[in-house]
This record gives sequence, structure tokens and C-alpha cells, in this order.
Amino acid sequence: MTLPNLITDPNSLVNLSHDEAEWAPAGTPWAAFRPQSTAEVQEAVRHCAAHNVPIVPRGAGTGLSGGANAVDGCLVLDLSRMDRVLEIDPENLLAVVQPGVVNDDLKKAVAAQGLWYPPDPASSPWSTIGGNVATNAGGLCCLKYGVTRDYVLGLEVVMGGPVEYGTAVRLGRRTTKGVAGYDLTSLLVGSEGTLGVVTEITLRLRPAPAPQATVVGAFAGLVAAGDAVALCTRRGLQPAALELVDRACLRAVEDWKRLGIEPDTEAMLLARAETAADADGLASAFTEAGAVWTERSTDSTEAEALFAARRLAYPALERLGPLLTEDVCVPRSAVPAMLARIVEIGARHGVQVATIAHAGDGNLHPMLVTPPGDDNARIAAQAAFTDIIDAALALGGTVTGEHGVGLLKRDGMIRELGPDVCAVQDAVKHTLDPLHIFNPGKA
Repeated sequence: MTLPNLITDPNSLVNLSHDEAEWAPAGTPWAAFRPQSTAEVQEAVRHCAAHNVPIVPRGAGTGLSGGANAVDGCLVLDLSRMDRVLEIDPENLLAVVQPGVVNDDLKKAVAAQGLWYPPDPASSPWSTIGGNVATNAGGLCCLKYGVTRDYVLGLEVVMGGPVEYGTAVRLGRRTTKGVAGYDLTSLLVGSEGTLGVVTEITLRLRPAPAPQATVVGAFAGLVAAGDAVALCTRRGLQPAALELVDRACLRAVEDWKRLGIEPDTEAMLLARAETAADADGLASAFTEAGAVWTERSTDSTEAEALFAARRLAYPALERLGPLLTEDVCVPRSAVPAMLARIVEIGARHGVQVATIAHAGDGNLHPMLVTPPGDDNARIAAQAAFTDIIDAALALGGTVTGEHGVGLLKRDGMIRELGPDVCAVQDAVKHTLDPLHIFNPGKA
């Protein structure tokens, strides 16, 4: 292969061969390549197609499902150096970016012009827009403002299949409305690099939001907090965010960062309200559902400290040992039942489970903590992981709300979709990637 500056150092390849998914298998890449332009991606794809070399696209490596894990003999396509914001258009409320732009960096760039890019996964200080597109990432404010797919107007993608491998095509549009042809843009969002390599993204923006009030409710148990979420839904309340954090998560963050948070209850709900009436309604619902205490704050420093604890929960718990993270989503009305099942499954398997959740939309992230080097604990955690997936499916839910299928959720996805739908998905994959070189083995 004639690509310049291939990375072949074994130590460097190890670091580029996997994401953050615990115990997801990773192969040994043949090489890695860091393109800086669409033309370089095209050249890489042409060479790989000619030599039948698998291609594994990669962003920041913050994924939690194994979606960016290498397979033996592959070329890892590290897109982190394609990190330019190409255009910000305030008149048409859009931005055009390369896939390696970090989520928070984009937010800062558009905020300077009075604009806002809403999708905000907890990994926003590190994760890239390309990775967010690959998994259709959500975030704290997706309850009211939607997920990544809702903000992707168009894509430039290097593809194969019906066109020659290495062809760059433009999907979607720059207009607010448009229904010409099949919605191939939405098909690519969430496809985890299995249908092509995204090299440019056109994003919808919003005007900067008004200041928000924070409403906090503390509860004696997870199920009581879930009941409060269900009550908010029944009353038609629509906060900008409604997050659940349990005691184990808050304690891990406090022990690490010393934010001054002293968890004295088993679960906490954090909500962002855009009007005084919404704040009153949320506080009332929390109290009626059995909150031990409820507080409202317009102090941005205090509010950000609480939401910082929510964002830091995963890395704080990761310090304690290998961490297997779930990403199930259930109907909003089933949140209390799902929280109860998580508690029961953890107890039955003898596994410590710490839970955070985008509770307002039913997307729960129970995190299974295991002592380092404890094989029995690993086996128990993996069994609990499967049982949590089955419990979510039994409640009418899905195996993944935002992290993606990757490697960890393939079996669960098959159980969820069934053979007929899986056959349709396989047909799409074969049509767009007949050589099966784009991120093989992932879903």
C-alpha cells in the first residue's frame, strides 16, 4: 500500500485498536492511518478495497460498545486529525464540520456567534462529532431537544457498493425541509462505520438557550425516583433534562473530585427547567412521589457542579476497577419497573451496580463494577449484563439507546429485532458494502 505515514508501531497500534468497552474483543491491526482530508480517506478506501483489507473507522475512542475495535489485519482509520470547523452560517442556523471536531469545541465555536448545538453526550469534552454521528449519540438534553440524528442535515461519505469503492458522495441537504429520494442521511447516522466513512457533516443549530433553573430531588431508593419520573411524564412536564444519579455514582465522584457533594440518600434526580412554571411543576412532582427533600436553584455554579457529577460518574467509577456499562432504554412508564429489576439482578448475581440514567426518556445506564483481576466477578457481571438486556426487552425496551450495538450488544440486537428484520439489515449492508470491509463484525 502506498499510503503515506502509516502507523505500524505495535504500541501505537494497541492504543488505537479498541474503545472504552470493557471486555469487548479487539484484534491486531495491520496498520493505522490518520487522514487529514476526504481525498486521503478516498485513497485509503480504494487501496483497502483492492487488497480486501478491512477498514475500522475511529474517532476519539470514547465508545462503550466496542464499535471502534480493530479486527485482525485491518487498517484503523483514525479520523481525529480531520478536526476543522469548516463553516458556521448564523443566517441559516447550520455548521459544517469534519468528523474529528470535538463536541464541546463545536459548542464553543457556535456559542461565540450566539448559537447552540444541543446534543451533549456525557463524553462531550472528548468525543467527536463523527463518533456521535456513528452511534447517534444522545445526551443530557435530548429529552427535549433530540439526539444527534435530529441535527444532521447532510453528510459527505466515502462509500463502496453501488458506486466504486472510494467514491465520495453527498447525502442530505442544507435546507430546513427536503424529501427528495430515500433518507440515506438518517440511514448512515447510527450505522457505526459499517456502511462507509463519514468525512464531513452539515449540522442544524439553534439560537442560544435562555438561562435555566435546576431542580433537585433526593429519594430513599431508585424505584421512588423512577416513580417521580413517571409522574412527571403523566403530567406532561417537559424539562430540558431529567437525569438520575444514584448514591454509588455520587460517592465515587466526590471521592475523586471533591466537588462538595455529600450524598445522604440513595438516588437523586437532576432537572433543568426553562420556565418558573416548569420548575414549580417538577418540584411538586418530586415531592408528591416521595422525595426526601427538593431544592431549586438558579445559581449556575451550584447547578453545574451537580451536572458535572453526572458527567463524571463513568470515569469516577472506572477508577475502582473494570466497569461494564449498560445502555438499555425502556418506555418512560416502565422506568420504575426497570430500576427495580436492575436492583434485583445486581443482588442475585452479587454484582455492585451503580446507576445513572437519562431518566426522562427511559435510557438507563446501570454500570457493573468489578474488582481488578477477579475472574469470578467478571463472569457474574457479564451474566448480569445479559439479564439486564433481557429485562429491558421484556418491558418493551431496546438493547441500546445511544451507545450503539458494536460488539457487546450483537446478540441482544438479534433477540430484539428477530430474523426477518436482521435479514433486511444484512441486505442493506451487502448492497452498500458487498466486500464487507467497512467495520466488519459490528452492527
